[in-house]
Amino acid sequence: MDNKEKESSPTTDKTEWKESPYLILKGFLMGSADIVPGVSGGTMALITGIYDRLIHAIRSADGKFLKRILTFRLKEVFEGFHWKFLLLLFTGILAAVAFFTKIVPLQVYMFTHPEIVYGLFFGLILGSIFLIVVEIPAEKRGWANAIPLLCGTLFGFWVVTLVPTDTPSTAWFVMLSGAIAICAMILPGISGSYLLLILRQYDYILEQLGSIGSSDTLAALLNLAPFFSGALIGIILFSRLLSWLLSRYHATTLLVLIGFLVGSLYVIWPYQEREFKETVRSVEVLDYSSPEVQQLLREQTDSNRPEYRRVGKIINPEEGSDGGKRVEIERVSKKLVTSRPFFPSTAREDVNIGGGIGGIAGGLMMILVVSYLRRT
Repeated sequence: MDNKEKESSPTTDKTEWKESPYLILKGFLMGSADIVPGVSGGTMALITGIYDRLIHAIRSADGKFLKRILTFRLKEVFEGFHWKFLLLLFTGILAAVAFFTKIVPLQVYMFTHPEIVYGLFFGLILGSIFLIVVEIPAEKRGWANAIPLLCGTLFGFWVVTLVPTDTPSTAWFVMLSGAIAICAMILPGISGSYLLLILRQYDYILEQLGSIGSSDTLAALLNLAPFFSGALIGIILFSRLLSWLLSRYHATTLLVLIGFLVGSLYVIWPYQEREFKETVRSVEVLDYSSPEVQQLLREQTDSNRPEYRRVGKIINPEEGSDGGKRVEIERVSKKLVTSRPFFPSTAREDVNIGGGIGGIAGGLMMILVVSYLRRT
């Protein structure tokens, strides 16, 4: 850990504008990681060397900050609040979300080229583990200090191998899910979206978000209120706990966090038997003879995507001519439910072995960039 980070405190933001390109780039890495299930923005914050600063920055949004906002003491709002650090970081995060959803659709490539995408993050995290361990003081790397590392590894492995269970969508459980998910998002190696899948709230939250802008906007906002309330409470309390642990047991806490990274490698391994859940998001009724329907019938539906359209049932099959028939066009979305790693074999034609190896190699090469970023 560099000296600048060690000197940071929960009450002092030492961010300088000359750091802007580096913090934006680090935020970009965090945003790209949040898109991939099994990887969290906290992972990138840890391996790029800004984890302590991130926790302190979140903690700086304390009671004094909220009181100044509520009493309209605008000149004092930014006193003690790490706004400069968070502004630069979230600029990078939002840029990554826009880039990997609009320009390079990473969420699509996760389905069409999973070996390359997951291999890239696997190699990046694997190399970063050694990079961070080397920076831990030698006196903290004895056998006794392997215990927190082992505990973190076992806990991380346990979380990423949990099986989704049936849960209610009542207000109290949605609030609890929000608190758990936001805590996971700032923990290295544990994905908030993956925990929402385990809690069976992922589809529910996406459904409510998708309803915003429609006639059900008010109902969706009311349903989302408990989730965001839980997320706000969770991040306020959890950031204080992490800040306290890092200030008093820095090396031990860091070893536990590294253990989370080790445990997460199980689910990021590029060769996985992945099970998906398909959900029909919307249905559109069109004439069977329409050009759009005929094109879908001619072209083979690519179901190996996070979202695709397909021809459903014919509404009036008793109609004699095709020109009078009406057919349902379904918009289907796929969500990852479970995954089981396996060792690749040339006997399997559906596995891109070279893509996985290339992705891992690319991730390991990125360690040179990460090593540079940790020093800036």
